Amino acid sequence: MTNRAEADPIRRIASTRMPTRWGMFQALAFERDTSGDTRQVETALVMIMGDVTRGAPLLRIHSQCVTSEVFGSLRCDCSEQLEMAMRAIAAEGCGVLIYEHQEGRGIGLMAKLKAYALQDEGLDTIAANHALGFEADCRDFRLPVAVLNQLGIRGVRLLSNNPQKVHALVEGGIDVQARVPCETPPSPHSIFYLRSKKERMGHALTLV
Repeated sequence: MTNRAEADPIRRIASTRMPTRWGMFQALAFERDTSGDTRQVETALVMIMGDVTRGAPLLRIHSQCVTSEVFGSLRCDCSEQLEMAMRAIAAEGCGVLIYEHQEGRGIGLMAKLKAYALQDEGLDTIAANHALGFEADCRDFRLPVAVLNQLGIRGVRLLSNNPQKVHALVEGGIDVQARVPCETPPSPHSIFYLRSKKERMGHALTLV
Protein backbone atom coordinates (compact mmCIF):
# COMPACT_ATOMS: atom_id res chain seq x y z
CA MET A 1 0.00 0.00 0.00
CA THR A 2 1.39 3.37 -0.99
CA ASN A 3 2.03 6.20 1.45
CA ARG A 4 2.23 8.89 -1.19
CA ALA A 5 0.16 12.00 -0.60
CA GLU A 6 -1.48 11.96 -4.03
CA ALA A 7 -3.20 8.68 -3.11
CA ASP A 8 -4.87 10.31 -0.11
CA PRO A 9 -6.08 13.88 -0.79
CA ILE A 10 -6.41 15.89 2.40
CA ARG A 11 -8.20 19.09 3.39
CA ARG A 12 -7.00 21.84 5.69
CA ILE A 13 -10.15 22.86 7.56
CA ALA A 14 -8.84 25.29 10.20
CA SER A 15 -5.81 27.37 11.17
CA THR A 16 -5.37 29.29 14.40
CA ARG A 17 -2.75 30.47 16.87
CA MET A 18 -2.19 28.23 19.90
CA PRO A 19 -0.35 29.72 22.90
CA THR A 20 1.18 26.93 25.01
CA ARG A 21 3.49 26.80 27.99
CA TRP A 22 6.28 26.01 25.51
CA GLY A 23 5.54 29.02 23.32
CA MET A 24 3.29 30.11 20.47
CA PHE A 25 2.36 27.52 17.87
CA GLN A 26 0.22 27.61 14.76
CA ALA A 27 -2.46 24.92 15.02
CA LEU A 28 -3.73 23.45 11.76
CA ALA A 29 -6.60 20.97 11.40
CA PHE A 30 -6.47 18.42 8.58
CA GLU A 31 -8.85 15.70 7.50
CA ARG A 32 -9.07 13.10 4.75
CA ASP A 33 -11.58 10.51 3.63
CA THR A 34 -10.41 6.96 4.22
CA SER A 35 -10.87 4.17 1.72
CA GLY A 36 -13.28 1.36 2.40
CA ASP A 37 -16.88 0.29 2.07
CA THR A 38 -18.14 3.07 4.34
CA ARG A 39 -17.00 6.70 4.24
CA GLN A 40 -14.96 7.66 7.27
CA VAL A 41 -12.98 10.81 8.03
CA GLU A 42 -9.51 10.69 9.56
CA THR A 43 -8.28 13.82 11.30
CA ALA A 44 -5.00 15.22 12.60
CA LEU A 45 -3.99 18.28 14.60
CA VAL A 46 -0.72 19.79 13.38
CA MET A 47 1.28 22.11 15.66
CA ILE A 48 3.87 24.25 13.88
CA MET A 49 6.51 26.63 15.18
CA GLY A 50 8.76 28.70 12.91
CA ASP A 51 9.49 28.33 9.21
CA VAL A 52 9.33 24.58 8.64
CA THR A 53 9.89 24.73 4.88
CA ARG A 54 13.60 25.48 5.27
CA GLY A 55 16.16 22.80 6.11
CA ALA A 56 15.02 19.70 7.97
CA PRO A 57 12.80 20.69 10.92
CA LEU A 58 12.17 18.49 13.92
CA LEU A 59 9.09 16.33 13.45
CA ARG A 60 7.11 14.32 15.96
CA ILE A 61 4.31 12.05 14.76
CA HIS A 62 2.34 11.38 17.93
CA SER A 63 -0.65 9.12 18.47
CA GLN A 64 -3.34 10.18 20.91
CA CYS A 65 -3.16 8.51 24.33
CA VAL A 66 -6.07 9.51 26.53
CA THR A 67 -5.05 7.23 29.37
CA SER A 68 -1.62 8.85 29.73
CA GLU A 69 -2.20 12.41 28.52
CA VAL A 70 -5.53 13.00 30.28
CA PHE A 71 -5.63 10.61 33.23
CA GLY A 72 -1.90 10.41 33.98
CA SER A 73 -1.55 6.65 33.49
CA LEU A 74 1.98 5.35 34.07
CA ARG A 75 1.53 2.21 31.95
CA CYS A 76 3.19 3.93 28.98
CA ASP A 77 5.47 6.87 28.18
CA CYS A 78 3.17 8.75 25.77
CA SER A 79 2.56 11.87 27.87
CA GLU A 80 6.27 12.27 28.58
CA GLN A 81 7.12 11.82 24.90
CA LEU A 82 4.60 14.49 23.89
CA GLU A 83 6.07 16.98 26.34
CA MET A 84 9.62 16.10 25.29
CA ALA A 85 8.74 16.79 21.66
CA MET A 86 7.07 20.12 22.43
CA ARG A 87 10.07 21.23 24.50
CA ALA A 88 12.53 20.18 21.79
CA ILE A 89 10.64 22.06 19.08
CA ALA A 90 10.35 25.15 21.27
CA ALA A 91 14.07 25.01 22.11
CA GLU A 92 14.92 25.17 18.40
CA GLY A 93 12.13 27.64 17.66
CA CYS A 94 11.10 25.49 14.71
CA GLY A 95 9.36 22.17 14.17
CA VAL A 96 6.20 20.21 13.55
CA LEU A 97 4.10 17.95 15.74
CA ILE A 98 1.43 15.86 14.00
CA TYR A 99 -1.10 14.58 16.54
CA GLU A 100 -3.17 11.68 15.21
CA HIS A 101 -6.28 10.11 16.68
CA GLN A 102 -4.97 6.54 16.74
CA GLU A 103 -5.43 5.49 20.35
CA GLY A 104 -3.73 2.28 21.41
CA ARG A 105 -1.64 1.93 18.24
CA GLY A 106 -4.82 2.23 16.23
CA ILE A 107 -7.18 -0.15 18.03
CA GLY A 108 -9.20 2.50 19.88
CA LEU A 109 -9.67 3.31 23.55
CA MET A 110 -12.15 0.56 24.48
CA ALA A 111 -10.07 -2.18 22.84
CA LYS A 112 -6.97 -0.71 24.47
CA LEU A 113 -8.56 -1.13 27.90
CA LYS A 114 -9.38 -4.75 27.01
CA ALA A 115 -5.74 -5.22 26.03
CA TYR A 116 -4.67 -3.74 29.36
CA ALA A 117 -6.85 -6.30 31.15
CA LEU A 118 -5.12 -9.09 29.24
CA GLN A 119 -1.75 -7.60 30.16
CA ASP A 120 -2.84 -7.72 33.82
CA GLU A 121 -3.11 -11.49 33.31
CA GLY A 122 0.47 -11.73 31.98
CA LEU A 123 0.28 -11.15 28.22
CA ASP A 124 2.57 -8.55 26.71
CA THR A 125 1.22 -5.68 24.64
CA ILE A 126 1.65 -7.55 21.33
CA ALA A 127 0.14 -10.83 22.51
CA ALA A 128 -2.79 -8.90 24.00
CA ASN A 129 -3.49 -7.23 20.65
CA HIS A 130 -3.31 -10.57 18.86
CA ALA A 131 -5.67 -12.16 21.38
CA LEU A 132 -8.21 -9.46 20.52
CA GLY A 133 -7.81 -10.05 16.80
CA PHE A 134 -5.61 -7.02 16.05
CA GLU A 135 -2.16 -6.64 14.57
CA ALA A 136 0.66 -5.55 16.88
CA ASP A 137 0.43 -2.05 15.39
CA CYS A 138 -2.67 -1.04 13.42
CA ARG A 139 -1.64 2.54 12.70
CA ASP A 140 -1.55 4.07 9.23
CA PHE A 141 0.95 6.90 8.67
CA ARG A 142 -0.31 8.03 5.28
CA LEU A 143 -2.02 11.10 6.72
CA PRO A 144 1.20 12.54 8.22
CA VAL A 145 2.96 11.99 4.88
CA ALA A 146 0.16 13.83 3.08
CA VAL A 147 0.33 16.68 5.60
CA LEU A 148 4.08 17.07 5.14
CA ASN A 149 3.73 17.13 1.38
CA GLN A 150 0.97 19.75 1.52
CA LEU A 151 3.08 21.90 3.83
CA GLY A 152 6.03 21.69 1.43
CA ILE A 153 8.26 19.81 3.88
CA ARG A 154 10.63 17.48 2.04
CA GLY A 155 13.15 16.61 4.75
CA VAL A 156 12.83 16.13 8.52
CA ARG A 157 14.64 15.06 11.66
CA LEU A 158 12.22 12.59 13.19
CA LEU A 159 11.69 12.55 16.95
CA SER A 160 10.90 8.87 17.40
CA ASN A 161 12.11 5.51 18.67
CA ASN A 162 9.95 3.65 16.15
CA PRO A 163 11.61 2.39 12.94
CA GLN A 164 8.17 1.88 11.36
CA LYS A 165 7.64 5.65 11.29
CA VAL A 166 10.98 6.15 9.55
CA HIS A 167 10.03 3.55 6.95
CA ALA A 168 6.58 5.09 6.36
CA LEU A 169 8.04 8.57 5.79
CA VAL A 170 10.77 7.34 3.46
CA GLU A 171 8.24 5.27 1.50
CA GLY A 172 6.13 8.42 1.20
CA GLY A 173 8.99 10.39 -0.32
CA ILE A 174 10.10 12.28 2.79
CA ASP A 175 13.83 12.53 3.42
CA VAL A 176 14.45 11.46 7.04
CA GLN A 177 17.83 13.08 7.59
CA ALA A 178 18.08 11.88 11.19
CA ARG A 179 16.15 9.93 13.77
CA VAL A 180 16.30 11.82 17.06
CA PRO A 181 15.67 9.65 20.17
CA CYS A 182 12.47 10.43 22.08
CA GLU A 183 12.98 8.29 25.16
CA THR A 184 12.11 8.99 28.78
CA PRO A 185 13.18 6.90 31.80
CA PRO A 186 10.91 3.88 32.31
CA SER A 187 8.86 3.49 35.46
CA PRO A 188 8.09 0.23 37.29
CA HIS A 189 4.65 0.41 35.67
CA SER A 190 5.90 0.89 32.09
CA ILE A 191 9.07 -1.20 31.92
CA PHE A 192 7.35 -4.45 30.79
CA TYR A 193 5.49 -2.59 28.03
CA LEU A 194 8.60 -0.76 26.85
CA ARG A 195 10.74 -3.90 26.94
CA SER A 196 8.20 -5.63 24.71
CA LYS A 197 8.37 -2.74 22.22
CA LYS A 198 12.16 -2.93 22.20
CA GLU A 199 12.54 -6.69 21.97
CA ARG A 200 9.53 -7.60 19.81
CA MET A 201 8.88 -4.47 17.72
CA GLY A 202 12.43 -3.23 17.23
CA HIS A 203 11.99 0.15 18.91
CA ALA A 204 15.30 1.91 19.59
CA LEU A 205 15.15 2.05 23.38
CA THR A 206 17.92 1.89 25.96
CA LEU A 207 15.51 1.38 28.89
CA VAL A 208 17.92 3.25 31.17
